[in-house]
Amino acid sequence: MSAHRPAAARPATRLDLELSVQFASREHRARLPRHALARWVRAALRRGPDGAAPAATQQPARITLRFVGADEGRQLNHEFRKRDYATNVLTFAYQSWPPAADIVLCDSVVAAEAQAQHKSLEQHYAHLVVHGVLHALGWDHLRNAQAERMEQAEREILAGLGIADPYAEGGGRGDA
Repeated sequence: MSAHRPAAARPATRLDLELSVQFASREHRARLPRHALARWVRAALRRGPDGAAPAATQQPARITLRFVGADEGRQLNHEFRKRDYATNVLTFAYQSWPPAADIVLCDSVVAAEAQAQHKSLEQHYAHLVVHGVLHALGWDHLRNAQAERMEQAEREILAGLGIADPYAEGGGRGDA
């Protein structure tokens, strides 16, 4: 978190970030440095709620990234989505602007998807962190038009991070 400054000194488009990172599963901890995670979150936050330009706010974004194993991933997906399997990313959004959310990533699912899609683990995590943050901002992919818009935003954000199109070569839509 940055030092507190008077509201007038804050740039209108800058959003402070309170980022909490939790590793319930430590499998990929060494490959996910905090500075990279923060960079991915901040890149997605620049999109604002559902694509709107971010509004000035004195409140920080409050994001928790939690990395879990298959058992916890499955339990959460079952409890909150009534689906009995671990999924790649779950977003629990509490408010869209400034965003407050818990984003849960299941390491074994992410690793299996990265391998199947011939992507680096770090690039796939970057995609799923961006995807989760967009959900926290109110983006969704329940209908085709929403999905296309969200995927395009993900492509643009990831390109800005130097990461190739996550949907190229069979990357496909997850069920996050």
